[in-house]
Amino acid sequence: MSSALIIGGAVVGFLLLITIIWFFSTWNRLVSLELNVDNSWAQISVLLKQRYDMIPNLVNIAKGIAKQEIAFFDKLFEARRAAAGALQSGDVEGTARAESSFAAMIPRINMVAEQYPELKSDSSFLNIQNQLVALENSIADRREFYNSSVTTFNKAIQMIPTVFVANIKGCEQRNLFEIFDHERENVIIEF
Repeated sequence: MSSALIIGGAVVGFLLLITIIWFFSTWNRLVSLELNVDNSWAQISVLLKQRYDMIPNLVNIAKGIAKQEIAFFDKLFEARRAAAGALQSGDVEGTARAESSFAAMIPRINMVAEQYPELKSDSSFLNIQNQLVALENSIADRREFYNSSVTTFNKAIQMIPTVFVANIKGCEQRNLFEIFDHERENVIIEF
């Protein structure tokens, strides 16, 4: 055999080996990015569920004292139900829309508390309210991490040559978890 044929076969074999190594390392990187997105969404859903579970306790305490606000509490419960249903379905965009409406109502709880001194001095109400504030901050942090993970994943599956492996793997763009400000209810503060 000629040495050119041997060298050519070695080069082709080497290029094939490099291509196989690249393919599997790219596949594994996409799996890792995808799992990061799933994990960060799971963290958000745990916090949202905690908040949804906390709201009835807060509302029950407030309803006993602020009887004039029952219409607001009913709207809050309905928004909570819609948000919890969207979260359970796993639809990120639907959850974001429902969450926007629900989250816009939470500051109103503080306004109700301001109007009723008995509510402001109730230790159970204050405890739940403080936990709710802490959850809101955690949710905002987790949302930022989730959106960062999604952006990294979405960029990776669109870049050449990774897009070829992403298409073979069946990767699809993920939705960001955005809060839609235009859907938030305006909070009116009256003195």
